[in-house]
Amino acid sequence: MLKYFSGMLGLDVGIDLGSSNIVVYVKDKGIVFSEPSAIAAKKLPRGEGYEIIAVGRDAKAMLGKVPSGIEAVWPIEGGVIANFDMTQELLRYCLKRVSSNNAFMVHPRVVISIPAEVTGVERKAVIDSTLGAGAGEAYVVEEPISAALGVGLPIDKPNGCMIIDIGGGTSEVSVISLGGVVVSSSLRTAGRMMDNAIINMIRQRYALLIGETTAEEVKNTIGSALPMNPELEMNVKGRDLSDGLPKSDTVSSIEVREAMEPIFIGIEDMVKTALEKMPPELAKDVVDRGIILTGGVALMNGFAERLSRAINTPVVVAEEPLYSVALGVGKILDNLGQMRRVLMSVERGAH
Repeated sequence: MLKYFSGMLGLDVGIDLGSSNIVVYVKDKGIVFSEPSAIAAKKLPRGEGYEIIAVGRDAKAMLGKVPSGIEAVWPIEGGVIANFDMTQELLRYCLKRVSSNNAFMVHPRVVISIPAEVTGVERKAVIDSTLGAGAGEAYVVEEPISAALGVGLPIDKPNGCMIIDIGGGTSEVSVISLGGVVVSSSLRTAGRMMDNAIINMIRQRYALLIGETTAEEVKNTIGSALPMNPELEMNVKGRDLSDGLPKSDTVSSIEVREAMEPIFIGIEDMVKTALEKMPPELAKDVVDRGIILTGGVALMNGFAERLSRAINTPVVVAEEPLYSVALGVGKILDNLGQMRRVLMSVERGAH
């Protein structure tokens, strides 16, 4: 009965739960929420849960600045749940927000994306947190499948489609054929690790301590995977490690690229490993079609070109790399009856 009413009332929600961003899609409405997946909350006394202080950009701005008694965290690390309670609060906030204009208090049906190579325990944690946040039903789908659907790849055909998704917490490459993942390889190394590499480089070279938000700004402003002409510079502000006083220094794009170089090499090796595992007939399809690059890091200057050179295969950036997964989840919601075969599991809540 719950399943019937949730479908009738249009409470079908898709969630791309990323380490850096959470994107929420509502059937018949499209993307309604896209924010950093940060949350700040105050724990209530006597185990009564949390009071949410901020979510998204506002919570991200609080990271490293909150007073005692308030937690400001990234609850998702490396594509999996690192803080169960805060993840549940984040999901509860999103579900309440998308259900706020609905007159009927029906728990929504939710499809949520997860990395292809998560463990059964990690997958169950996502399902449990989604149900605990108020979902009536929780379905999970592998991110490569939803990303491929989001960029319009024909995943149900007997042809090989290769997609590389480089997000905030994970880098994942998958070959898809006949609606399933044939070959997959992943690293829990991605955009946030690049930020940490920039933080460490500036600390060591300039004795200057900067935060994650500043490092991300540096990466997005002057970061590149290949040499640029001209190279760029940026003034960076932080705390002097020698005396604790405020300080600024000028950092070049060359230095930033050198800091991220080991991460670029790791991603290239991951893609090469997947190509080596691929059946020859699918390899032919991939060479003919090229490889689709999606995720936030896909937007970095020169990254697609560098990957293409490394593997000697065309690499094309998706039209909307930040939203590919969410748009794919939306396509699943639009055709849930036909798309059940791509869902990894189904759980029904007793709500």
